[in-house]
Amino acid sequence: MRVDLFDFDLPEERIALRPAEPRDCARMLVVRADGAPFEDRIVRDLPDLLRPGDMLVLNDTKVIPSRLYGLRMREETAARVEIMLHKREAADRWRAFARPAKKLNVGDRIRFGETSESSVCELVHLDAEVEEKGEAGEVTLRFAFAGPALDEAIVRLGELPLPPYIAGKRATDLRDRADYQTVYARDEGAVAAPTAGLHFTDDLFRRLGERGVAHQFVTLHVGAGTFLPVKAEDTTEHRMHAEWGIVTDETARALNGARARGGRIVAVGTTSLRLIESAARDDGTIAPFSGDTAIFITPGYRFKAVDVLMTNFHLPRSTLFMLVSAFSGLERMRAAYAHALKKGYRFYSYGDSSLLFRR
Repeated sequence: MRVDLFDFDLPEERIALRPAEPRDCARMLVVRADGAPFEDRIVRDLPDLLRPGDMLVLNDTKVIPSRLYGLRMREETAARVEIMLHKREAADRWRAFARPAKKLNVGDRIRFGETSESSVCELVHLDAEVEEKGEAGEVTLRFAFAGPALDEAIVRLGELPLPPYIAGKRATDLRDRADYQTVYARDEGAVAAPTAGLHFTDDLFRRLGERGVAHQFVTLHVGAGTFLPVKAEDTTEHRMHAEWGIVTDETARALNGARARGGRIVAVGTTSLRLIESAARDDGTIAPFSGDTAIFITPGYRFKAVDVLMTNFHLPRSTLFMLVSAFSGLERMRAAYAHALKKGYRFYSYGDSSLLFRR
């Protein structure tokens, strides 16, 4: 499909720079499958919009401080570079996006942290070697540390990677360390938050439980590729970056049991939906899954398992707006976004939410 079909005008003032407080008071646009009028609700209304027996699926990935600033060290010269980690390949290796990538060659060494060559304490800096260079600024880095030691160094030297449409307007601060994590985040490895889950609170979970709506967790380590614009003119020419995810045996059994009893699968966020659809068989049953997924969902895709999607409002021409258009219909979503803009909804990671029922 032509990518320009997924374009729309978005005033910059609609980009949310801070989340709603408390989290579950954010607005939520309800888009039903039968063409009924849009409903302007708030996230706190979610229990009333679901049925007993429905099952939420939430992504419990935890964002790491994956933006690193360093010096490329080459003989007598040095150059400043910014590195955005996006996918772990081994205990000591990460794929990353480099800026400016043209300053890096295979074999170059990058030093993060303390840049003094005379330092005797290796803990004050972190070195990496450029092993590969790919397209669009992608590189593969092999670090001097591995495993937990590397994780600790990244936490110490890295910066929380707010999306560029927020980071370009204000600096990251201490509030973001809490605001840009879900209350249930536990499995470290993401470089972007599963933002639909940012709206959840302990009280909302309690009220959902009282309604008879259970939940299960999956893990998909969201990569920085989620920020990349679609530069191709046609969706068939766009390449998705792979992300690692897992659906456990226990979770698969619980989801299949809920569906067998007539409950609906409610994906909280596009990351949860993409992982569940990657794990689902053609008959709709969900199998255990562990590995990479690069699933790209556009209109025409036949959904196998997910019935309802809770998600924030996405970028024009983005793979995520393509996904919601596949879920609810392109014209329906264009109308929904026009309604949201008219009514003053806030967009993107810290913005408001929507609840979409599959057509």
